[in-house]
Amino acid sequence: MLTFIDQSRHHAAAAEIISGLNANPPLVSPRYLYDALGSHLFTALTELPEYYLTRAEHAIFREHGAQIAASTGLARTLVDLGAGDCAKAAQLIPHLQPQHYVAIDIAAGYVQKAAAGLAQRFPDMQVTAVAADFASGLHWPQSLQANRLLFFYPGSSIGNFSPAEARQFIRQLAHICHHSADGQGDLLIGVDLVKSKAQLEAAYDDALGVTACFNLNLLLHLNRLIDADFDVRQFRHRAIFNAEASRIEMSLVARTAQQVRWRGGERYFDEGEALLTEHSYKYQKEDFLALLQEAGFDAVQCWQDENQAFLVCHARSCDA
Repeated sequence: MLTFIDQSRHHAAAAEIISGLNANPPLVSPRYLYDALGSHLFTALTELPEYYLTRAEHAIFREHGAQIAASTGLARTLVDLGAGDCAKAAQLIPHLQPQHYVAIDIAAGYVQKAAAGLAQRFPDMQVTAVAADFASGLHWPQSLQANRLLFFYPGSSIGNFSPAEARQFIRQLAHICHHSADGQGDLLIGVDLVKSKAQLEAAYDDALGVTACFNLNLLLHLNRLIDADFDVRQFRHRAIFNAEASRIEMSLVARTAQQVRWRGGERYFDEGEALLTEHSYKYQKEDFLALLQEAGFDAVQCWQDENQAFLVCHARSCDA
């Protein structure tokens, strides 16, 4: 059985987008990359030879799924943050055997459809799809029981937060765990690790241009959300690794000088001016484990792929 909860806030989203476009330099949150088409494009780019992240994480789940389940224990409630197509959770559900699977994603129609498919695949498991933007805080639905929680945050999505923001977000998860029926909970999280500039930049700027399409589609999403008139042909994709900040910086660069208008406002873009669309921070393993502890979780066990490119970590909430 599938339950759908819609926590999306369209008016708040429009105000946030317009504020970012008026900033100097202009920026848009990476969560607006994920409308329905953006979600499909992201799924496609994970198949690219340059995009090592998904393959590395998949290998960890495939080789260590039983160990992960032994470490976390059988979760009664598996909460998939940024669930997307639910494929990663589907890989672990036979091991974890949750009674209740909660898929949370910003793309309402996409996650609802994906969760419905999972409900058919696992008919004995309760499934809830939640359309929500949790980047500014996870608001736990009052209708959902919070007991024996396992938060699942795969991929490298934690990298879209700055380290300070990541710490604050994980601290919110710890707070929910402390106030659950058990007074405790677990986190299974994926983290991309620092590697060569060439390998990182190729992963975010592939030869086929799928990542460019994924990034440019954000402009079409903005056009719908705020009645803007961005012309995708007048922007190009750019992704560079800032080694000093240890992050990929993804942006859309204006090909020509142009005026962009939206409902109640406008902005002039100079030729070559960049609209920042994503930061993706990369970590050293020991730095991320320290961040977890500062946020209220103790690392229990970690796994890496054979190339040491990616980290999956199981952590348990500390005593409040």
